[in-house]
This record gives sequence, structure tokens and C-alpha cells, in this order.
Amino acid sequence: MSVTIRQLKIFNAVVESGQVTRAAQGLSITQSAVSLALNEMENQLGGALFDRSGRSLELNDRGRYFLPISREILDKLDNLDMLMNEKEGQFGGSLELVASSTIGNYVLPYLLTAFKSINPNVYFNMRVCDTETAEKLIVDREADLGFVEGEVYNEQVTAKPWFQDELVLVSGSTKNKKSESVCNVATDIKKYQWVMREAGSRTAQIFKSKLGKYVTDLNVVMELGHTEAIKKAVEAGAGVGCLSSLTVCRAVKRGGLQRIRLEGVDMKRQLYVIQHKNKAKTRLMNEFLDFCFLLSQCQEGRSCISSPEKFQDLVNKFISKKQNK
Repeated sequence: MSVTIRQLKIFNAVVESGQVTRAAQGLSITQSAVSLALNEMENQLGGALFDRSGRSLELNDRGRYFLPISREILDKLDNLDMLMNEKEGQFGGSLELVASSTIGNYVLPYLLTAFKSINPNVYFNMRVCDTETAEKLIVDREADLGFVEGEVYNEQVTAKPWFQDELVLVSGSTKNKKSESVCNVATDIKKYQWVMREAGSRTAQIFKSKLGKYVTDLNVVMELGHTEAIKKAVEAGAGVGCLSSLTVCRAVKRGGLQRIRLEGVDMKRQLYVIQHKNKAKTRLMNEFLDFCFLLSQCQEGRSCISSPEKFQDLVNKFISKKQNK
């Protein structure tokens, strides 16, 4: 007798919960049924998959090897079910998304709302975290698609360039709005008081990497853990901040912040869409990715975010294009 789908699902439930009791509760079956399924599967596979310590179960070397294989099989079955049940002209379903902070807080909410307005049977669940965590969630198949601000390195993950963002310097607004402030990286950067992201954040890492030797001995007066906190502190006159243009463009347009033109260094950075390389693309995933790449049709994407009217115009073009196919 070969390993069954039911056994694979029970195996994964036990791995996630760490106990037979919890796995049984989550699957709404008896503990004896879970134990029997595990024992049968281990016998079929020629040996134990867990180290047992009381009620707790920990994967051994064989179990760690088998876990990604079992998940891949279950993923392919889920993909097959979704693909075979999609009807021409209609689709629905749910997507698990993960996004790094800037994209998750300032970009994707526009896209998710607009996409759902024309596809009401679609459901999104999005987690916002750092790039490294997003990469792990994709590797572990806990998310279907990821949107990140940094490069990923796991060979199981494919990364497709989305569009370019740019880190910009901002200060509180001044009465003299006719003249644009300029900061030369070699001569002016140490003249400012700086409000920075906390040590270890991706934005802080990129800022230090881009500035290189010029980042030494900056007058940092605050380190804050969220973009909005930095924006508010800068507006209040605490100092100068360096943030993604996606996060400040609307505040600059409305006059709450003033951009400082930085000379002598390129502060652009690439944003990526990431996915597990073995994850089959359903129609829903393809439609959503097509929709997301509308953003790259704007000049580096930023003009759409700063102008909802321009973004809505692109949405209308997308709908018209789909209807004419």
C-alpha cells in the first residue's frame, strides 16, 4: 500500500502543531486516527520520521527530508483543483500575499482594492514583514506571492523585477517653496540632524550602503521604528529623514514635507515580485500579476501612487484590454 493524501495532510498537521493531540483537534479527527496514520506511513516509508519525547514530536533527519516533498505534493494537488475548477470568464479564490513594509503599507492596498472591485469573488490575505521573513514564507509555501524591496537568495525562489523605487531626503516644509534644497553628499550631508529608521531595517541598511564612507559620524538625533513616525518627526522639525519616495510623495505634493535633492549618489532601488519556483500559476495569480504590472507602466510607478486619478485611468485601460481579448 502506498502513502495516501490523507496521510500526507495528517503528517503536515502534526509537523505544524508539534503534537498528535493538537493535530487531531485541528483536523477534527481522533488522536488514535492520527497516530495510526503516522505509524502506517512510517512503516510504508521504511522508518521513523519523528523523534518522540513524551507528547511532543520533533522531525528527525528523515522527516526533515520528507517534509518539503510532502508539501510539494499537496501544493500540486491544490493547484490542480483550482485550475480544473476555473470557468471561462469567471474566477475566484484566495491569495496569500506577503509584502515588505513600504510595499505592503503604501502600494498594495491600492492594487488589492482596485482588483477586488472588478473581481468580487477574490479574497486576499496579506502579511507585512521584512524581506527576509517574506522570503522564508515563500520558501515554506505559506504565501503564494511576495512583494519585496530587497534581493532574495534562496534557490527555491524566483524574483521578477517590478519597478524602481528611490530613497529620498525630506525635511519639514518651509515658507520659501520656490527654491529647492540641495544636498551634496560629499560636503553637506554631515550638516543635518538625522531622523533614521531603527538599526537593522532594510531602509537603514540601503541608506548606509548607498552612502558608503559618507555615512560615518552622522548626527543622528532619533531612530524610529516606523515610516509614519519618521514623517511626523520630520514635519515637526526634528531633522531630515531618508525614506522611500512611495511613502512621502503625497505628503510632498500636499506641502507637509519638502524634498531635498541629493547630489553625488544614486539612491534608486529595485522592487521585486517573488514566488516559489515550483508553485504553479493559477488563472487568479496570472490575472493579479498582470494587474500589478500596470504599476510599472507609470514612470517608475511613483506617479500612479501620488495621483489616484492616474492609477484609476490605468485600471480602466486594463479592464478595457481584458474585455477586448
